[in-house]
Amino acid sequence: MQRREFLKWQMRGALWLSAGASGLAPSLARAAQAPNIAVAKGDPAAAARAAVEMLGGMSTVVKPGQRVVIKPNMSFADPPEYATNTHPLVVRELARMCREAGAADIRILDNPLRSADICMERSGIRAACQDLPETSVRALQEPSFFVEEAIPKGEAMTSNRFMRDVLRADVLIAAPVAKSHSGAGVSLSMKGMMGLIYERGLMHRRGLHETIVDLNTRIPADLAVVDATRVLSTNGPQGPGRVLRENTVIASRDFVAADAYTVGAFEWWGRRMRPEQVKYIRLAHQRGLGRMDIENLVVREVSL
Repeated sequence: MQRREFLKWQMRGALWLSAGASGLAPSLARAAQAPNIAVAKGDPAAAARAAVEMLGGMSTVVKPGQRVVIKPNMSFADPPEYATNTHPLVVRELARMCREAGAADIRILDNPLRSADICMERSGIRAACQDLPETSVRALQEPSFFVEEAIPKGEAMTSNRFMRDVLRADVLIAAPVAKSHSGAGVSLSMKGMMGLIYERGLMHRRGLHETIVDLNTRIPADLAVVDATRVLSTNGPQGPGRVLRENTVIASRDFVAADAYTVGAFEWWGRRMRPEQVKYIRLAHQRGLGRMDIENLVVREVSL
């Protein structure tokens, strides 16, 4: 759809929902229900907003007065064109939508692999969000920002040190860039949660795929918004590698589904992959954290 058609689609959706609520047109109401996965193609900010709006809007995730953590990729001292970090305009738009929904406190957090200040500066995320009210961008590396917590549903990893701010948050939004990963195959919503803990080496020692799933049982994202405006198709997570210009944002309330769709949508390491070929996605599906059977889910796409 073009922009004008998208606006018409929004208006039709509102009418269908209204009709369904009155009991007059249940078939139309079903047709207008929010999809499981929303895919928007366009400029980073517009695509991020459109994808979330197709799911019903940020107000379905964030309520007035809540504390929100947004977890982007902010680990490398690279500008957006390298595709190692989440696009700053995607992060900014998510924070704006959270504020519009009434969030009282919005924290954009990561535990970077390089110098914290340099990563925040060169990623462009701090500058993009610095004028937003009730919003802070922080790269936390010191042990004092983390606290040991059990992972009750963990199998390979039963505890780790988590960011205090994440444990106190009411809403957690995963906002990863879509990129390849030398150990996990791809790094998306679930893999990105490793930036919210202190003991990452423990996960590598106990089985990366298994512990990624364990981690996401303890801090599951309430919303996943995958930045595929640029896709680091090879040599991830730090690159440099082949960058695909896809101008796409994928959103879902099901972080497993968001990751599964992203895997199937693009080329990785010079070839196409199916979601089940990524072990942690397969394990997460099997353990009931979400769904990788994209063919059985409702996917809605829009081009802006």
